[in-house]
Amino acid sequence: MLEDAGLPFDAVLFDCDGVLVDSERITNAVLRGMLHELGWLVSEADCFRLFVGRALVDEVGVITARTGFTVTDEWIAEFRRRRNEALLLDLEAIPGAVAAAREIDRAFGGRLACASGADRPKIELQLRKVGLDQVFAGKIFSGMEMARSKPAPDVYLAAAAALGVDPARAAVVEDTATGVRAGVAAGATVFGYCPAGSPAHHAPQVLLEAGATHIFADMADLPGLLTRRSAPPLTATAL
Repeated sequence: MLEDAGLPFDAVLFDCDGVLVDSERITNAVLRGMLHELGWLVSEADCFRLFVGRALVDEVGVITARTGFTVTDEWIAEFRRRRNEALLLDLEAIPGAVAAAREIDRAFGGRLACASGADRPKIELQLRKVGLDQVFAGKIFSGMEMARSKPAPDVYLAAAAALGVDPARAAVVEDTATGVRAGVAAGATVFGYCPAGSPAHHAPQVLLEAGATHIFADMADLPGLLTRRSAPPLTATAL
């Protein structure tokens, strides 16, 4: 199928948060509220800057340094409980992401995966909430189950291996510098998603500097970018 289609890639590996689901505002609102409870009145902008694209368990030192609180497993569990409740209530898909993922699934004969830095229950909850659970069934990979999470390439390497493709022949779709670096380290071609005016997404120049070779602002454009024989790199000024 792929050879006949003449596709430029053998598989497409999606991040989840900020790419398939509009979760970062929700998750960061919960985290910010809990940090306020600890006495750290962190702003929304600083909370995005410090925590978006990173696993919370990897950033506990930042919290301790600012609050003096030693982050415990119980505190992390409470954060996840509150986070999941909020996601179940308010989560929506990134505009156009569901249609794009389904079109890409058809075009690539099912050779796509979701490779997120989040914990598996969160990934599965979110995909189920927006109706993408069947598209990615059996092809969900959590960075928290790997030896190293993003920006290490482990989760993308695992996804490519499970699909039986060379990572160098895979396209990665990301929205943060941390995720872009993970995709680049895996040897993949990285497409950086950056909708205009979104505080929850890294700026185009940040994604380009991290190694993304294509920047796009509308999910409706993604299937075309991934299926063209030669997708020209887009610079930040093209947006």
